[in-house]
Amino acid sequence: MKANHLAVALASLMLCSAPAFAAPPSSAANSASAASGSPDNSSPSENLIQRLMKPMSSTTKGSVTVEGKTINYEAVAGTLVINGTGADETTPQVAMGYFAYFKQGADASKRPITFIYNGGPGSSTVWLHMGAWGPKRVVTNDDTHTPAAPYKLVDNEYSLLDASDLVFIDMPGTGFGRLLPQGKDAGAIAKDRSDLAKKIWGVDGDGQAFSRFITQFLSKYGRWNSPKYLFGESYGTTRSAVLSSILQEQDNVDLNGVILLSQILNFNTSVDGASADPGIDLPYVLALPTYAATAWYHHKLPKYDNGKLGPLLQESIAFAKGEYRDALYAGSTLSAAKEREVAEKLHDFTGLPVAYLMRANLRVDGGMFEHELQIDSDIATGRLDTRFSGPVMDPMSKETYYDPQSAAISSAYVSAFNNYVRKDLKFGDNMQYRPDVYDVGNFDWSMKHRAPGSRYPSDGTLNVMGDLAAAMKYNPNLKVMVNGGFYDLATPFYAAIYEDEHLPITPQLRNNISYYFYPSGHMVYAHIPSLKALHDNVVQFIDSTDNQGK
Repeated sequence: MKANHLAVALASLMLCSAPAFAAPPSSAANSASAASGSPDNSSPSENLIQRLMKPMSSTTKGSVTVEGKTINYEAVAGTLVINGTGADETTPQVAMGYFAYFKQGADASKRPITFIYNGGPGSSTVWLHMGAWGPKRVVTNDDTHTPAAPYKLVDNEYSLLDASDLVFIDMPGTGFGRLLPQGKDAGAIAKDRSDLAKKIWGVDGDGQAFSRFITQFLSKYGRWNSPKYLFGESYGTTRSAVLSSILQEQDNVDLNGVILLSQILNFNTSVDGASADPGIDLPYVLALPTYAATAWYHHKLPKYDNGKLGPLLQESIAFAKGEYRDALYAGSTLSAAKEREVAEKLHDFTGLPVAYLMRANLRVDGGMFEHELQIDSDIATGRLDTRFSGPVMDPMSKETYYDPQSAAISSAYVSAFNNYVRKDLKFGDNMQYRPDVYDVGNFDWSMKHRAPGSRYPSDGTLNVMGDLAAAMKYNPNLKVMVNGGFYDLATPFYAAIYEDEHLPITPQLRNNISYYFYPSGHMVYAHIPSLKALHDNVVQFIDSTDNQGK
């Protein structure tokens, strides 16, 4: 890792410390209501399908004070109908849900607009909407389980509305959006849904659907001349790499910036289930600094218990990319004495017993670490945010099979949003909001991807580093902002740095990438001091790249 990247990462530790959320909700004035209709079941009624064949929307007004500055806004909750491509270009295929916030009184031709989405793949944008950038956010505990309802919504003093208009886009099939089958009977509907799912639920189909949504949105709301940004979280960063290439090369939409949160571009770097892929040792190297940060947070490192996180990260990175990487590379040629020596040093950075590390062949994947770190207390460690802990489900298993952070906050986000969207945004009565599509019977995501310049899609492990590189080459003014959390085991921060330092771009283009890391997890914004720092950094990024007066 280059010194400047680590320096930025460690400097960001100085920006954040600990607390949680609070304050009372406020209401928005309604100016138009959404259409109502029959309930949405797993097999939608023909009446609902017909409603979704046409765009729907509800417009309301509100205000929010962001870091002392009051912003009056217009909110639009709705759906857009997205047609197919090629021979299907006049055929409605998807109703995609969105929530847009426009600052009132702003010059639309100069006002930045940011398109925002979560990942999964298979997730709606409820998380970024309710936790990070919307004018309201839900109150959750910092690193413990949030008590059950009633939940609190507060004015979001760190909404991104002070810097940009916002468009939260729900992935096809999530939120209020649905695939749009053309069949007239139940059997035909099921077949249509299955055929559409194969076209849309995959890396390339998803990228094309989002590009068509964005270009249609730009036309509908007259925003073609606005400074434009993409903001993706988790798989949303994968989507952003693919989408930025499509928008610029296919649709002639140059972007001012791409903002990545909790990045994963090359799935070969993932430490999730890495033990099932013998011979691929890179994930263990890239996850070690996060293991160290996590063990330090839970006071499992006596050697560093009175120290600061910054020096620990520096030492863990040096060990990971040096002696540890060399030991893994040696494989079966590593001597028994050297294996024990490395295991003892690995113990100092992970808190795991030397004997366990040696039985694991020095290779502990994410699920194993989450299960073992606090197993003496029958406690499992979080994955998305390793600051979280919860009761272990099965103390005799190899890995933990639930995420304490997801269990701790998901109900608060989903419940608060369902209340907010109907009461404040006046949209969605008699419709089901899907926070994700994981319980849909035919959800099967295709990782097959045709990289830029390739004639055929690849079935191998997904890697979209080439897509982001192509976008940066096609538009050499494109700026990329990388954000991540030190306590994220889903997409470790050091893996993001590794990916970006290996992008096939020129040294000049590398200067277009900036890095910011925070003492939080995958959902950086769930830690309020980190949300403030993230907000201020993103605002500065937009202000420096929106080409105003340039």
